[in-house]
Amino acid sequence: MNVLSPRAQVAEHELSLSRLIDAPRTKVFRAWTEPHWLAQWWGPHGMTTAVCEMELWVGGLFRTVMRGPDGSEFPSQGVFLDIVAPERIVFTDAFGPGWVPSAKAFMTAIITLDNIHDRTLYTARALHWSAADRMAHEEMGFHRGWGESLDRLVDLVTRRMPD
Repeated sequence: MNVLSPRAQVAEHELSLSRLIDAPRTKVFRAWTEPHWLAQWWGPHGMTTAVCEMELWVGGLFRTVMRGPDGSEFPSQGVFLDIVAPERIVFTDAFGPGWVPSAKAFMTAIITLDNIHDRTLYTARALHWSAADRMAHEEMGFHRGWGESLDRLVDLVTRRMPD
């Protein structure tokens, strides 16, 4: 019998990435929760965010459409499960507006922002429904794509976004 601890079970379903950002977490939280700012950094290098809508409350809509250089579009939608300003944002694509279940739920994202001497330890965790879904997301380029998006977020909050 192969019995895994709860943490080991989560680990096989999870992808994560962290970075220390030289900006206060209130600013990073604003960049995540104000559509105008989110649209400026969301997505890997070369992508734009053509649509960015959010209803910032538990049960509210989170919807983006990324557009590639060739014009192809990558829509994503879900709902917020938890929001604790300026510490945590949790959203899932398991449901659409009105809590209607998604046809193919993919992941739940947990974004944590820890204050470390006026800097922000940013951690993004993507929890998947199965180890196979996690592996598929990793093979799609989770670390590269989310890492490039994080590069764009860092550039925004450290260089272009006013305090």
